[in-house]
Amino acid sequence: MIKFRQIWGAASGYLSVSRRIWVDFILLAGFAGVVFGLFGVAHEWALPKVAQIQEKFDLSPSLLPYYTLLTLTRGLIGYVFSIVFTLVYGYWAAKDHVAERLLVPMLDILQSIPILGFMPGLILAMVALFPSNRVGLELAAIITIFTGQAWNMTFSYYHSLRSVPENLNEAATLYNFTWWERLKWLELPISTIGLVWNSMMSMAGGWFFIMISEQFKDNTLPGLGSYMSEAVTQKNGPAQIYAIISMMLMIIALDQLLWRPLVVWSQKFRLDDAGQAEAMESWFLDFLRRSRILAFLEGLFFKRKERPARVKPVAVEAPKATRSSKIFSSILFLLLLIILGWGGIQLFNLLRQNDAMTWSNLVQVSFVTLGRVLASTAIATLIALPLGLVIGLSPKLSRSLQPIVQIVASFPAPMLFPMVLALMGTLGIDIDWASIALMLLGTMWYIVFNVVAGAMAIPADIREAAESYNITGWQRFRQIYFPGVFPYLVTGWVTAAGGAWNTSIVAEFIDTNHRAWSGLGGEISFAFAKGNLSRLAAAVVVMSMVVVLFNRLVWKRLYHLAETRYSLSR
Repeated sequence: MIKFRQIWGAASGYLSVSRRIWVDFILLAGFAGVVFGLFGVAHEWALPKVAQIQEKFDLSPSLLPYYTLLTLTRGLIGYVFSIVFTLVYGYWAAKDHVAERLLVPMLDILQSIPILGFMPGLILAMVALFPSNRVGLELAAIITIFTGQAWNMTFSYYHSLRSVPENLNEAATLYNFTWWERLKWLELPISTIGLVWNSMMSMAGGWFFIMISEQFKDNTLPGLGSYMSEAVTQKNGPAQIYAIISMMLMIIALDQLLWRPLVVWSQKFRLDDAGQAEAMESWFLDFLRRSRILAFLEGLFFKRKERPARVKPVAVEAPKATRSSKIFSSILFLLLLIILGWGGIQLFNLLRQNDAMTWSNLVQVSFVTLGRVLASTAIATLIALPLGLVIGLSPKLSRSLQPIVQIVASFPAPMLFPMVLALMGTLGIDIDWASIALMLLGTMWYIVFNVVAGAMAIPADIREAAESYNITGWQRFRQIYFPGVFPYLVTGWVTAAGGAWNTSIVAEFIDTNHRAWSGLGGEISFAFAKGNLSRLAAAVVVMSMVVVLFNRLVWKRLYHLAETRYSLSR
């Protein structure tokens, strides 16, 4: 018996080592495949620009894997840009109260500027910088995707930094944390759950205008978006189905290989005290944890060192660091003002070409679009709040529904507009009301993902205490769930409203036969179609002003309410 146990133990150990070797082999093969794919993408970027205009777009299904790789690469590069922007811009806005007064309204403006308001100038600028190859067009497409990703992540991170519990801030001050230690050990961990879920929504938002970013008039880039656009233009039904299947497969792969592991990994940053929440799982994360190569790299580059306790009065050096950071922030703020001033002069020269009647008309129709934005946001909240709570509070449902929600949210909504319009026409609903339904497709998921993040961040011990005291039904929602998700819900409202404003340009003006009788989004699309740059600029300015004014009067007050009253950390 003893000999059998020894043999069995040796065999089990051999099989365990063998499995770990296979894990490393698969990872190395995957890494080699990624490198090979990047070489292919680089070759595509280096091709002459003339070639892409002259060649006929090939709708062969055999090219879809390569087109999907190109689109995925643009989306991931855009996400890298977005996360860097988020960490820098959000931190700056949260820490510098003088710059915050400009940075937060600027963020409101940036998320509300429709893609048609800047894309012509962006493409011209990028092509002028890289006239001999496709680099300019690729960068223009990536920046366009970036504009669909960055804003809700930045709002989430900014709000997380403003909502750090006071007791943790006091502990960081007591231990004399430097700004870097405070960021590393306190602020980034608290922001992680919101950032992960908003990252998934950001990737979905980046796909919203993928067809426009890859096929803009005569500028066509090979990719899944241009394939879908060309299939619609040629009314090629099988090609459209192939494109939809490819999009779904790409989204599922991203969910399983990237987002699901990140969601599971982020759960270690929950602010739980003693509760025991049901653990979430990711097969790919478990697979990575069995790799000896990754374990070696983690020990080499991310070796954990216990931070020595330094309980003492505030150090003399701290004010110096604060002054230097303020000086650096002031320099950046001054540079930003200079850039904005120069841009403002150029914009003024364009806007002065519009008469008073044009301005009056644009202001009037802006209130019509505002009504549609608020209606779509309200309907989205009624759907997204219970759905987000159900998913976020149940790890089992999160495992099963997250990929489905990810697919639905990531699918480019403009592809569904013809079907929605046909359904509305059958029901006898005209475009003025149908546009609200179209805008709903571009707003609901911002709220869903933020509510899910808020529900998952509710400490398990609070939920267990509610069960122990038999707090159920409406009382539990009012006292536990709503305060817990409200800060995230406000972020969802802000980004959803911004998404609705952006969606209005394609919801209020589908084509000349499907145009709402009145609306600012329709005015932007119509001015763009006619090439009227002065009216286009005026419409974008009016939209930005309405968004900023509404954010100052409504959303900012709700943010303050979330920070002072409806928060489980206060």
